[in-house]
Amino acid sequence: MSLVEERLQKAGFVLPDIAQPAGLYQPAVMFNDIIYTSGQLPLLHGVLIDPGGSGKVNEINQGDAAHAARQAVLNALSAVKQVSGDLDRVSRIIRLTVYVASESFYSRQHIVANGASSVLYEAFGEHGRHARSAVGVAELPMNASVEVDLVAGL
Repeated sequence: MSLVEERLQKAGFVLPDIAQPAGLYQPAVMFNDIIYTSGQLPLLHGVLIDPGGSGKVNEINQGDAAHAARQAVLNALSAVKQVSGDLDRVSRIIRLTVYVASESFYSRQHIVANGASSVLYEAFGEHGRHARSAVGVAELPMNASVEVDLVAGL
């Protein structure tokens, strides 16, 4: 087990099996020592997690959505591991984008995104601090509440 995975486990997180693509794309690709993930949903064993994995996010359920963002970023890390062979090879998390299926007038997408960012910090420490966008959207695939993608450097 890698040191990164040990840190995740100590924080109460386990890397899931990699989610199978729902189309003609790869979960992650590497180009010039940079790994780009495809959008990752809060799936566990092929199903959106409950609570928080599906539906629109609002002030009431933003905590559940932050939990879903944690699951989605764990899926992204599984994709990074598949391409890199070992998460200890990752020298830096460069960028994270979190898409939040939001109710109208909801403007706290950054709170939901903190769920994913906290996992990356637990896993990589200061090297897990990243540039980030948190974006409210009308709909996501499978009626997911969140979707994340990240860029990691080796």
